[in-house]
Amino acid sequence: MKFAHLPLRLTIGAYVLNSGLGKRNLEGAAAEGMHGMAVAAMPQLGQLEPARFAKLLSYSEIALGAALIAPFVPAPLVGLGLTAFGAGLVQLYLKTPGMREAGSVRPTQAGSGLAKDIWLVGAGLTLVLEGLTHGRRRG
Repeated sequence: MKFAHLPLRLTIGAYVLNSGLGKRNLEGAAAEGMHGMAVAAMPQLGQLEPARFAKLLSYSEIALGAALIAPFVPAPLVGLGLTAFGAGLVQLYLKTPGMREAGSVRPTQAGSGLAKDIWLVGAGLTLVLEGLTHGRRRG
Protein backbone atom coordinates (compact mmCIF):
# COMPACT_ATOMS: atom_id res chain seq x y z
CA MET A 1 0.00 0.00 0.00
CA LYS A 2 1.33 3.39 -0.93
CA PHE A 3 1.87 5.53 2.17
CA ALA A 4 -0.19 8.38 0.69
CA HIS A 5 -3.19 6.04 0.36
CA LEU A 6 -3.08 5.05 4.02
CA PRO A 7 -5.46 7.73 5.44
CA LEU A 8 -7.98 7.24 2.63
CA ARG A 9 -7.96 3.46 2.76
CA LEU A 10 -7.99 3.12 6.55
CA THR A 11 -10.77 5.62 7.20
CA ILE A 12 -13.06 4.41 4.42
CA GLY A 13 -12.17 0.78 5.10
CA ALA A 14 -13.01 1.06 8.79
CA TYR A 15 -16.29 2.83 8.01
CA VAL A 16 -17.41 0.28 5.41
CA LEU A 17 -16.25 -2.67 7.54
CA ASN A 18 -18.21 -1.36 10.53
CA SER A 19 -21.29 -0.85 8.35
CA GLY A 20 -21.08 -4.44 7.12
CA LEU A 21 -20.59 -5.83 10.61
CA GLY A 22 -23.66 -3.91 11.76
CA LYS A 23 -25.81 -5.56 9.09
CA ARG A 24 -24.80 -9.17 9.87
CA ASN A 25 -27.92 -10.01 11.85
CA LEU A 26 -30.55 -7.91 10.07
CA GLU A 27 -33.88 -9.70 9.87
CA GLY A 28 -37.56 -8.95 9.68
CA ALA A 29 -38.68 -5.38 9.11
CA ALA A 30 -35.14 -3.98 9.05
CA ALA A 31 -34.06 -6.35 6.27
CA GLU A 32 -37.33 -5.76 4.40
CA GLY A 33 -36.92 -1.98 4.57
CA MET A 34 -33.36 -2.07 3.27
CA HIS A 35 -34.33 -4.55 0.56
CA GLY A 36 -37.33 -2.44 -0.45
CA MET A 37 -35.18 0.66 -0.99
CA ALA A 38 -32.65 -1.33 -3.00
CA VAL A 39 -35.35 -2.92 -5.18
CA ALA A 40 -36.84 0.50 -5.93
CA ALA A 41 -33.48 1.56 -7.37
CA MET A 42 -32.45 -1.78 -8.87
CA PRO A 43 -35.50 -3.95 -9.61
CA GLN A 44 -33.41 -7.04 -10.37
CA LEU A 45 -32.65 -7.28 -6.64
CA GLY A 46 -36.30 -8.22 -6.14
CA GLN A 47 -35.29 -11.79 -6.98
CA LEU A 48 -33.55 -12.04 -3.60
CA GLU A 49 -35.38 -12.56 -0.33
CA PRO A 50 -34.89 -9.60 2.07
CA ALA A 51 -32.91 -11.59 4.65
CA ARG A 52 -30.64 -13.04 1.93
CA PHE A 53 -30.12 -9.57 0.44
CA ALA A 54 -29.15 -8.17 3.85
CA LYS A 55 -26.63 -11.01 4.38
CA LEU A 56 -25.09 -10.52 0.94
CA LEU A 57 -24.85 -6.76 1.48
CA SER A 58 -23.27 -7.33 4.88
CA TYR A 59 -20.69 -9.79 3.50
CA SER A 60 -19.92 -7.47 0.59
CA GLU A 61 -19.31 -4.52 2.88
CA ILE A 62 -17.14 -6.62 5.20
CA ALA A 63 -15.07 -7.86 2.25
CA LEU A 64 -14.68 -4.36 0.77
CA GLY A 65 -13.78 -2.81 4.12
CA ALA A 66 -11.20 -5.52 4.83
CA ALA A 67 -9.72 -5.16 1.31
CA LEU A 68 -9.35 -1.42 1.79
CA ILE A 69 -7.51 -1.95 5.07
CA ALA A 70 -5.31 -4.82 3.84
CA PRO A 71 -1.98 -3.41 2.64
CA PHE A 72 -1.41 -6.18 0.09
CA VAL A 73 -4.55 -5.49 -2.00
CA PRO A 74 -3.51 -3.31 -4.98
CA ALA A 75 -4.96 0.20 -5.14
CA PRO A 76 -6.56 -0.22 -8.60
CA LEU A 77 -8.34 -3.40 -7.51
CA VAL A 78 -9.70 -2.04 -4.25
CA GLY A 79 -10.51 1.22 -6.06
CA LEU A 80 -12.70 -0.66 -8.54
CA GLY A 81 -14.60 -2.27 -5.68
CA LEU A 82 -15.07 1.04 -3.92
CA THR A 83 -16.17 2.76 -7.13
CA ALA A 84 -18.77 0.05 -7.81
CA PHE A 85 -20.06 0.18 -4.23
CA GLY A 86 -20.28 3.98 -4.30
CA ALA A 87 -21.98 3.94 -7.71
CA GLY A 88 -24.64 1.60 -6.31
CA LEU A 89 -25.31 4.04 -3.47
CA VAL A 90 -25.49 6.96 -5.90
CA GLN A 91 -27.96 5.00 -8.03
CA LEU A 92 -30.02 4.38 -4.90
CA TYR A 93 -29.99 8.13 -4.23
CA LEU A 94 -30.98 9.05 -7.78
CA LYS A 95 -33.80 6.51 -8.10
CA THR A 96 -35.40 6.60 -4.65
CA PRO A 97 -38.41 8.94 -4.52
CA GLY A 98 -38.11 11.81 -2.06
CA MET A 99 -34.31 11.89 -2.01
CA ARG A 100 -33.98 14.77 -4.50
CA GLU A 101 -35.70 18.08 -5.02
CA ALA A 102 -38.17 17.96 -7.92
CA GLY A 103 -36.39 18.29 -11.28
CA SER A 104 -32.98 18.56 -9.65
CA VAL A 105 -30.06 16.47 -8.40
CA ARG A 106 -29.96 18.55 -5.21
CA PRO A 107 -30.84 16.46 -2.18
CA THR A 108 -33.82 16.93 0.05
CA GLN A 109 -33.15 16.73 3.76
CA ALA A 110 -34.09 13.03 3.60
CA GLY A 111 -31.65 12.51 0.71
CA SER A 112 -28.60 14.16 2.24
CA GLY A 113 -27.43 10.92 3.85
CA LEU A 114 -27.30 9.15 0.48
CA ALA A 115 -26.17 12.12 -1.62
CA LYS A 116 -22.96 12.39 0.36
CA ASP A 117 -21.92 8.91 -0.79
CA ILE A 118 -20.68 10.38 -4.06
CA TRP A 119 -17.34 10.81 -2.25
CA LEU A 120 -16.93 7.03 -2.29
CA VAL A 121 -16.99 7.11 -6.09
CA GLY A 122 -14.39 9.88 -6.12
CA ALA A 123 -12.15 8.05 -3.68
CA GLY A 124 -12.46 4.80 -5.61
CA LEU A 125 -11.65 6.46 -8.92
CA THR A 126 -8.67 8.19 -7.31
CA LEU A 127 -7.25 4.83 -6.22
CA VAL A 128 -7.88 3.31 -9.65
CA LEU A 129 -6.41 6.18 -11.66
CA GLU A 130 -3.43 6.81 -9.41
CA GLY A 131 -2.65 3.11 -9.32
CA LEU A 132 -2.86 2.78 -13.09
CA THR A 133 -0.85 5.91 -13.90
CA HIS A 134 1.81 5.50 -11.19
CA GLY A 135 3.84 2.98 -13.22
CA ARG A 136 3.85 5.20 -16.33
CA ARG A 137 5.50 8.11 -14.56
CA ARG A 138 8.51 5.98 -13.61
CA GLY A 139 9.24 4.92 -17.18
